[in-house]
Amino acid sequence: MKRTLIFVFAAFSAVLTAGAAAAQTAAVVEDDMAPKEVVESNLNDFLWEKRPIVVFADTERDPAFIRQMELLEARSDVLKERDVVILTDTDPSTLTPLRKQLRPRGFMLVLIGKDGGVKLRKPFPWSVRELSRAIDKMPMRQQEIRDRKAAASSTDG
Repeated sequence: MKRTLIFVFAAFSAVLTAGAAAAQTAAVVEDDMAPKEVVESNLNDFLWEKRPIVVFADTERDPAFIRQMELLEARSDVLKERDVVILTDTDPSTLTPLRKQLRPRGFMLVLIGKDGGVKLRKPFPWSVRELSRAIDKMPMRQQEIRDRKAAASSTDG
């Protein structure tokens, strides 16, 4: 049975280089930055904490899926700064809660906001630059930026 995987970016490249089979059978690690295996992911688990990016494909060998994962890995630091978590599902025969809720057809990229709403759907890979721009336009992200600037200026003076 194919499982839905959550990738947290600090250890993301280790999972990709280990290969898909190793990623499927990886043990759950308590470290928050390590990949976590999730049989049934619930988007409510990320409410107000993370911005899930869900990447669907009919197989992990789908060229669009491979390209999307390469793009995400290459700029994982940018996504980590924006509280992004990556969820993947490459087995359409297993109707996971994410597949039921988001209803992908073939490859699909979905950006979910911290409020749990779908912010973006794309049927082709998107660069981290494009994703970060979309995230940075969100009101909650703009508030996070203002809060960070205010905190930095209060510690400077």
